[in-house]
Amino acid sequence: MQTLLRRTLAACALALGATAALAQAYPDKPITLVVPFAAGSGTDAVARAVASGLATRLKQPVIVDNKPGANAQVAAQIVAKAKPDGYTLFMTTNTSHSANPALYKSLKYDPIKDFTPVARVGELPFALAVNPAVPAKTLAELLDYARANPGKLSYATPNSTSLVAMESIKHIAKIDVLGVPYKSSPQAMTDLVGGQVQIYVADLGSGMGMLKTDKVRALGVTTAQPTPMLPGVPPIGQTVKGFDLTSWNGIFGPAGLPQPMVQRLNTELQAVLADKDLQDKLAQIGFQVWPSKTPEEFTQYVAGQLTHWRTLIQQAGIQPE
Repeated sequence: MQTLLRRTLAACALALGATAALAQAYPDKPITLVVPFAAGSGTDAVARAVASGLATRLKQPVIVDNKPGANAQVAAQIVAKAKPDGYTLFMTTNTSHSANPALYKSLKYDPIKDFTPVARVGELPFALAVNPAVPAKTLAELLDYARANPGKLSYATPNSTSLVAMESIKHIAKIDVLGVPYKSSPQAMTDLVGGQVQIYVADLGSGMGMLKTDKVRALGVTTAQPTPMLPGVPPIGQTVKGFDLTSWNGIFGPAGLPQPMVQRLNTELQAVLADKDLQDKLAQIGFQVWPSKTPEEFTQYVAGQLTHWRTLIQQAGIQPE
């Protein structure tokens, strides 16, 4: 029995030693950072900034690979099936990991079981904007107009935050507005400017350029507090009581990512996100850096957000597809 115990302990020590050695050598080739939205989206902009800093820290290229489609499901499935060797990472948002489980009757991935949380990166506010042809200068006026013209207005929905935000407003304010699905945020903004849709809850990352022009009219931000990025634009919650919605994003690996690699990546990401220049650069697109301190903290956050978004979606009366 003692001989068997010694052999078992020796085997465990060898395995741990091999894992530690692997982590020390990691990375020795380029890393792919999969993004579930198109180039030009807010998540894409954050991913590219973080990838650049991470590449410098790890001394290996970090290549952003955009895999848009099916409300982030395409990218999520790719990463879930990837080898857990640290060379395929996933920068994603509440769309894939908080909202989709309540928006769809079935998914080909599990947001908890199929991924290894590495680090939360931060939050990205959204703003409700309308085409200037809509005769509304405030959110209250927009709601009145929508009530007087049921079914005549449409809104763009390229991601879960846009969808849940607008459906929550519809439910609370009791208005009838048609949702139009989009594959990407840039295309949604293009069609808002062109008048193909009249309303769009846009992320500040991809929409800031247009939101500061007279080509669209920003009526409210999704956060509980005003943002200095859009001075004079009030929180939606001031008009639609109880409304408060923010999009988060973070980095994951596939399930089974060795713990030494997780710790190494988390440590390097903490250093990247602590850089003042990076924070200032991301602040220009409205993104607030808010890293989790440990992978374990991020794991708990993801679980909590899964419950939170399920409640939001159910309260908004959104039926799973």
